[in-house]
Amino acid sequence: MDAKAAVEGVEVSTLHWIGGERVPSGDAFADVSPIDETVIAEVARGGRADAARAVAAARAAFPGWAATPPETRARLLRAVADRVDAEVERLAAVETRDNGSLLRSHRRSVMPRVAQNFRFFAGWLGELGGGGLEISGHREQVSWAPSGVTAVITPWNAPLMLATWRIAPTLAAGNTVVAKPPEWAPLTASLLADITRDAGLPDGVFNVVQGLGGQAGAALVAHPDLARVAFTGSARTGRLVAAAAGAQLTPVSLELGGKSPLLVFADADLDLAVTHAVGQYDNAGQVCLAGTRLLIEEPIAGEFTARFLERAAGLRQGDPRDEATDIGPAITREHLDRVDGFVRRAVAAGARVLLGGAVNPALGGLYYQPTLLAGAAAGSEILTEEVFGPVLTIQAFTGEDEAVALANSTRYGLAATMFTGDEGRAERVSARLRAGTVWVNCFFVRDLRAPFGGAGLSGIGREGGTWSFDFYADVKNTVYAPKGWRPNG
Repeated sequence: MDAKAAVEGVEVSTLHWIGGERVPSGDAFADVSPIDETVIAEVARGGRADAARAVAAARAAFPGWAATPPETRARLLRAVADRVDAEVERLAAVETRDNGSLLRSHRRSVMPRVAQNFRFFAGWLGELGGGGLEISGHREQVSWAPSGVTAVITPWNAPLMLATWRIAPTLAAGNTVVAKPPEWAPLTASLLADITRDAGLPDGVFNVVQGLGGQAGAALVAHPDLARVAFTGSARTGRLVAAAAGAQLTPVSLELGGKSPLLVFADADLDLAVTHAVGQYDNAGQVCLAGTRLLIEEPIAGEFTARFLERAAGLRQGDPRDEATDIGPAITREHLDRVDGFVRRAVAAGARVLLGGAVNPALGGLYYQPTLLAGAAAGSEILTEEVFGPVLTIQAFTGEDEAVALANSTRYGLAATMFTGDEGRAERVSARLRAGTVWVNCFFVRDLRAPFGGAGLSGIGREGGTWSFDFYADVKNTVYAPKGWRPNG
């Protein structure tokens, strides 16, 4: 296999990054761009031996990195952030080609957020403080000690941003990392390896093993020398990850799927609510946080639907490299068929198609039309299971109790979005919603200091700010007796 691929004019290594070296495999897998379904790279297909080699390299590098003063770790992570900033255009071009997300979004927000992840957690190291505790005159000091090697396994819908959301805090905590990027969009992880090298991270502190989830990923999460496993992906795969890590009693952080509601009360700013509702088609609906279940209060349901359909009809679907494009393709043929299967089964069960409902006839390929379904039966698959595509449903409700009952009628609990002009209602309803994050009259806004995670099938644990260090580090409490200090004897 060729060791490099040229993607949008950017040279990308297709080999693993282990112990500060590029490492080949005996086999490769094809990386297919969803834009036109062409093969853009042949990537090293890792397995058990590659995963073991990467964990060994990370374990060997751990004592030195753990002993590195926090201010030095922070300086190196800021250097990574600076290099990401300098590489935004290249990273954006490669990731757009690799996973079909909008180039304009990668340039303006996604890749800058990658840099922010490193910069934020580098800075948060200096904010950790565990003093001031006291009991019966005894002083207690809380500290966060590096725990060991962390496996980070990430999805394809925002591969670099979601990877660094985990990689940055675990490196800041003093751990070493083995990352397994998604086989459907692996290339920016390879570019990140180059960036960490150029920023001066010691060999073995950051490693990348490429390959299929059932091979490289499965071997990695089951390795007995891991201290932590961080996984972002589907609930089905999350169960497998938890079982494999659980056999070693390795702590896991699982960020899984969502089936989030978007509630609109009759007293809401209707234009604002419609704008955000149409915005749920972002990234072709391949967003775990998306409010895919539109729940509209009865008095405004008709007007909301009419406005929504008018606005959504103006969305432009096409090549994500075009600045004018609003919606790109699904990630793979397999995933497109899965999304279409959900829609077909929903229609067969009685749902009505108000918008879309099929592959875009003008584009073909992997371009699935923005879709809105109405009339689905309560408890049906389309209302309870994650589609992960540009498919929304709409239901009407009467009053707060029914709104909450509909919102909480799935096994997921990642997020919820609500629009209302009544502050008291906002507080009452948000308190009753089963969700890790609730947005009121806004969407997709979060301070990195705040906790992030979900309930139910949406995952285990919380990350962000100190919550991240609580997971990636071994939290220690040291208790000092209230006696004076004196030499022995």
